[in-house]
Amino acid sequence: MRPAKATAAAVTAVTAALGTAAAAIAAGRFASDAALKVPAGRPLPTDPRLTVHATAAGRISLTRALASLRPGTYGLSGDGTHAIVGPVLESAPHEADTVVRRLEAVTHGSLGPGDRVRLTPQVHIGDPRAALGIDYEDVTVPGELGALPAWFVPGARDTWVITVHGLGTTREHPMVVMDFLRRLRVPVLDLAYRGDPGAPRSPDGLGHLGETEWRDVDAAVRHAVRHGAGRVVLHGWSTGAAMCLHTAAHSALRDRISGLVLDSPVLNWETTLRALAGARRTPGPLLPLAVRAAQGRTGLRGDRLREAADPATLRVPTLVVHGPDDTVAPWALSRRLAEQRPDLVTLHPVPDAPHGAMWNADPAGYEEVLRRFLTPLL
Repeated sequence: MRPAKATAAAVTAVTAALGTAAAAIAAGRFASDAALKVPAGRPLPTDPRLTVHATAAGRISLTRALASLRPGTYGLSGDGTHAIVGPVLESAPHEADTVVRRLEAVTHGSLGPGDRVRLTPQVHIGDPRAALGIDYEDVTVPGELGALPAWFVPGARDTWVITVHGLGTTREHPMVVMDFLRRLRVPVLDLAYRGDPGAPRSPDGLGHLGETEWRDVDAAVRHAVRHGAGRVVLHGWSTGAAMCLHTAAHSALRDRISGLVLDSPVLNWETTLRALAGARRTPGPLLPLAVRAAQGRTGLRGDRLREAADPATLRVPTLVVHGPDDTVAPWALSRRLAEQRPDLVTLHPVPDAPHGAMWNADPAGYEEVLRRFLTPLL
């Protein structure tokens, strides 16, 4: 018979082990929230916080950092504030630890010294009329979970562009290309999908990094065809790009899809989840637990995205716009896709650009590449 002390010690060890396992599971679950519970319209944890040092007419002074030195045009998001900032003003007087950028507009709230803000690729807020002066229609797309709100900008052509935002943004993000597409006379359907403001929630309340959300993009394709589109081009950012790939691979109407534009595409969800969890200071040893927790909570399977992004399955011209400095969706996967399908894939690299901000870093260059890609498809 085991002595009482030995039995007590064994019970204590088992209890400690169970406690450690439970803590690890809880930690993995919390870490997986970095990708499964990304609030729509809130900057990603990979975007560092900056401090506003001063504002003046047409200028704003920010903490000097790699983020604040990025070229181009960005949204500036804070607690109850939003602004649009332009390029760095190198010649403007400033302290050694600050950067002065052009302040294009304060679109919501007010900015003052000490405010904490982040640069975001979501430049515009509101609707197309309020933000850009573009006439549009509020439309409803019937989706598998219910009605999906969308903005429709009419155009004379019978090829529509369906825009699909990605992580940390809303359907306001694609407004960065809306005026450009309007000038091409292309109808634009800008979709809000499950989990977005005004759209149905996912049944489990979690994001699925495109693996289920793509069905809402499929619903948008059906809506476009029912309302006169002869063909559609899918333009997606981040996980929105993954949704476009899933739709092109699996939609019953995939023969109506004539092209894909993939901006900062998430081609491997495990890598993206690890990057977002790491940005929330998740210790490295816990990152595999975050991946397993995400699989257990959502049923995510890496092979589904690998199948959708398989170069051998691509059937339409594809423009990939991506940055080598992207820390959320690896550039190497986009480069590999282009190398394996040079007959269909055009890769346009954008240096010094964070995830989802290819237009922001070089608006004119982005629109010219997009114009050359779309022209033969219209």
